[in-house]
Amino acid sequence: MRILPNIMWIKESVLSILATIVILAASNICSLAQEKLPKPIAVTVVPTQPLRFGTIALGSSGGTVSISATGTRSATGSVIPLSLGSVYSTALFEITANPGTLISILNGPDANMTGSNGGSITLHLGGSFPTSPLVTTAIAPATTAITIGGTLTIGSSSANPPGNYSGVYYITFIQE
Repeated sequence: MRILPNIMWIKESVLSILATIVILAASNICSLAQEKLPKPIAVTVVPTQPLRFGTIALGSSGGTVSISATGTRSATGSVIPLSLGSVYSTALFEITANPGTLISILNGPDANMTGSNGGSITLHLGGSFPTSPLVTTAIAPATTAITIGGTLTIGSSSANPPGNYSGVYYITFIQE
């Protein structure tokens, strides 16, 4: 009769040890299912493709010239886009990130572009292609290409004499 209580105690101890092993194993499984920390994105400006509007002719009243995010050029008012061999293009950026990274693009304020012969024009940044927010799909070392267009608002020919106009604009890429 004394053996039975000891056997019961041994069975309870074995069950307790097995329960502890199961709990430890379950906690290891849970920690393995945890998501990896996100890799910070890297943004590269492609120097061979800045935002360019090409050559235009300007009438007396001014207007706008735009480059869409997909690279189409258009104009309004007395602005006439010319095809004289000068290049127009969207700004091209290359993003290096883990596949599946969600990125939003935030354009900065309108930028003032100063002319080489005086005058200034306003640059308003446009949308992106692919449209923001976007999800990266490329696996490094491949990159996700993003293009951004914009619109120049140009005044009269006396306010904006012929020349080259340049300035600085800001774009923020937000990893979410």
